[in-house]
Amino acid sequence: MKSFIADLHIHTTLSPCAHILMTPKNIIDRALKIGLDVIAITDHNSAENLEVAMELAKGTPLKVIPGMEVETVEEVHLLCLFDELEQVLAWQEVVYGALPDLKNNDELFGPQILTDLNDNFVSVVERLLLTATSLTVDQVCKGVNKLGGIVIPAHVDKSNYSILSNLGFIPENLEIKCLEISKKGKINRLFDKINTKKNYQIISNSDAHYLEEIKRSLVLELNEVNIREMRLDLMDNKRIKVKII
Repeated sequence: MKSFIADLHIHTTLSPCAHILMTPKNIIDRALKIGLDVIAITDHNSAENLEVAMELAKGTPLKVIPGMEVETVEEVHLLCLFDELEQVLAWQEVVYGALPDLKNNDELFGPQILTDLNDNFVSVVERLLLTATSLTVDQVCKGVNKLGGIVIPAHVDKSNYSILSNLGFIPENLEIKCLEISKKGKINRLFDKINTKKNYQIISNSDAHYLEEIKRSLVLELNEVNIREMRLDLMDNKRIKVKII
């Protein structure tokens, strides 16, 4: 087993709420500078900046996990993590098909910027990403698992966009054993809200929208960095190795 320092919730310039300096190149440079081994790029309802990010990380010690932060019809944010770019792009097709046919308002929400390997702004995604899809929490969990990924409810201790605040509980039938709390979250307060027999693994990430927010969030104990190993580490209650830094 090896220890990997990770941050599994980072937004790029594709997320309209992210700072304009959150380009894939700047994120990779920042992650390497602070000694991260693993990051997950998780833009809102899209994965269009991932190919550039993964290409930039090649030849470096940094592993980029392709991901996405999906907003369900219940306005719940779920982190969806995969092994391969092809998997997340297949999932993107499902998500795009479930988004309303609305155009983004750059002045109101911010631009949704795509960059190239040289850090140049090359285009924008015009469809509105910062909104709820028509997918339910259950549909997201089943769809991601079918593609070989894992789902982690995001910032469950927050008063909005969380599975606890919006549903009031965690459905027992979901293939979920790991919950993310916000960077300032309190684990004890969280468990007061959960009425369940399940023993959920608790993690915390930066949910970075600014470069300086990217941080050494977790220590993962894995044989190698892949979803199968992470599923054991994050979701198997008999193998809880995650540490919140």
